[in-house]
Amino acid sequence: MDRPMDRPMDRPEGEFGVGEPVPPSARPAWDDADPYTRALRTGHGPLFLRRADGWLLPLEVERWCARADAVDLEILGRCEGAVLDIGCGPGRLVAELAGQGRRVLGIDVSAAAVNRTERLGGPALCRSVFEPLPAEGRWDTALLVDGNVGIGGDPRALLARLADLLVPAGLLIAETVPVDVDERVRVHLTDTHGTLAAPCTPFPWARIGTRALVRYATRAGWTAVDQWTTGGRSFVALRSRDRSVAPERTAVLSSPRPRKPSAGGPVAIRYRLTGW
Repeated sequence: MDRPMDRPMDRPEGEFGVGEPVPPSARPAWDDADPYTRALRTGHGPLFLRRADGWLLPLEVERWCARADAVDLEILGRCEGAVLDIGCGPGRLVAELAGQGRRVLGIDVSAAAVNRTERLGGPALCRSVFEPLPAEGRWDTALLVDGNVGIGGDPRALLARLADLLVPAGLLIAETVPVDVDERVRVHLTDTHGTLAAPCTPFPWARIGTRALVRYATRAGWTAVDQWTTGGRSFVALRSRDRSVAPERTAVLSSPRPRKPSAGGPVAIRYRLTGW
């Protein structure tokens, strides 16, 4: 979403435990899509994903750039332990969790998204989910909301990657398309209804309904534990495979706390993960 030459260097080694910058070629093609950066900086659209046949999918920039709403808060109330928000965008969910004293990290390939998340007070890293990440195998919850289940255009590859990032029997909360669809496409980002003003490199994307996602997940060893629709948005909760030998955890709790916070109020007990 930002051009590689404009992207700030990754944080120094030690703060997140991943200090080597990743070559620009490892990032998605939409990393240099100016319309997305402009939309995040202004806080509003229009912004669309555009297929080669001209079909447009409107993106909800205004909602993404607002504070977490009631639907978002319901999602966050289901989160357990340390949370990884994949494709965090402008950071409303990361900021909300951080404000509750939760352990959370947002990742996004857009420097503009990461910068906005950090300005809201949420920790974020400019990184793709398919690149090396901090605390791999030690995240309790992963979030794929706002269409991010489509990242990479291959839900099976994305599910396999998430299984590596989560603890055994870790929780994935994914937002799905609220219709029965299973579509692989190549798209551009655009802020115009008409012809693209300049050539853009297309990138792979997927549109996945709940039925299709559950089907892929079940075949990959995940377990569907809940499905729900609220506010016109659809979600599914999945558990990763409970591997026989759990990876060594380096979590150190500064004070005991439940894996899942009470839905009645913010979490008052803060804790930290060592090894980042």
